Amino acid sequence: MQLYMKTKIPKLPMIIFKPFVVSLLFFLISLLLFVASQFPIHRKTTAHFAAIHLSSSSDLRIRHDYSSYNSYINRQLNKTLNPKLRKIWTTRDWDRKVRVFSGFFESLKRRRLISNDSKALSIGARVGQEVAALKLVGLEDSVGIDLVPRPPLVVEGDFHAQPFDDETFDFEFSNVFDHALYPWKFVGEIQRTLKPGGVCVLHVALSRRADKYSANDLYSVKPLVELFNGSDLLQVNKVDGFGLDTEVVFRKKIK
Repeated sequence: MQLYMKTKIPKLPMIIFKPFVVSLLFFLISLLLFVASQFPIHRKTTAHFAAIHLSSSSDLRIRHDYSSYNSYINRQLNKTLNPKLRKIWTTRDWDRKVRVFSGFFESLKRRRLISNDSKALSIGARVGQEVAALKLVGLEDSVGIDLVPRPPLVVEGDFHAQPFDDETFDFEFSNVFDHALYPWKFVGEIQRTLKPGGVCVLHVALSRRADKYSANDLYSVKPLVELFNGSDLLQVNKVDGFGLDTEVVFRKKIK
């Protein structure tokens, strides 16, 4: 009778597996970081849920011109950092824009929507004409945000994720809604950083297609009303604001 001896298969030393495990972990972490870099990290906002409803609205159309969030940001920077445009904005264009914006803000003061005591934010302020105008009409506590800072009037900030605490401002103004790739985040951040009872004024274009740097096209006020779900619509007025034709005024609800 032939006997068979059990032979043990020798275990491979752990030293063989360790490099494989480390490489696998490194690959997974790199993959996650890459995916995350394609999308902005933002706070959750109540306006996000309105986006689900708005996605089927024909009155607010998101342009699908960008392969990633980084490509969107780079395109916006392409305009903001253009040396010829920046020279125009800070020289021959400066006085004219400060004068026109001052007229808009004086009108808001007459309507008692803002006062000299209002803490104000200009969203997408570029080189700061709106901020200079706010200070000129008496709102000394004013600042702007843009992807490219221009101290002391404009600090660095992405309007999809404002770098400010909750309930910071009494008044927020913007004429760059059409540049928002995620309008629900744009509006959500306004409602987050506005104080209860605070006022937001947007200048938008309804009667024409926005420029080539725009990320959305707006065709009525209805999508704005839906997005500003924590605010009341106060006024809709006609304006002539550097190609924008409609002023929309909201007041954040007091809980």
